[in-house]
Amino acid sequence: MKLSILIDSVLIVASIALLHGIGGTQIATNNSSEPIAINSNNLSTHSTNVSYLKPFDAAFLAYQGNLKAQGIPSGSTLVSQYQTGNLTALDVVKAAVNAKKLPAEALNDRGYLNAVESQLTSFGNTDISSY
Repeated sequence: MKLSILIDSVLIVASIALLHGIGGTQIATNNSSEPIAINSNNLSTHSTNVSYLKPFDAAFLAYQGNLKAQGIPSGSTLVSQYQTGNLTALDVVKAAVNAKKLPAEALNDRGYLNAVESQLTSFGNTDISSY
């Protein structure tokens, strides 16, 4: 009995201690309008809240033909153009930015560009139809 009272007391104290952080939470939405909790106490005053598609999703948008209006080929043509150097990860990211699928900040995010490049490379090494 004493152990359960101790556990309850610890949970109550922890809940009270965490209330301040929970109170600073704001609700935002991502590109798919799903709510995202953002704890404003943890954001620096100079940070920007940039919502990126996952690198796989950005590359797969191109593969599926969702960036054709921006001049990016789809399917095996995309893979071929990438493999021959006629298309780069930067081209795909620029097209996604122009299609309003990514924020412009993605163009300067070397890690993101490298991850999209890795995805494009993997498309040439695997059977995309299984995705």
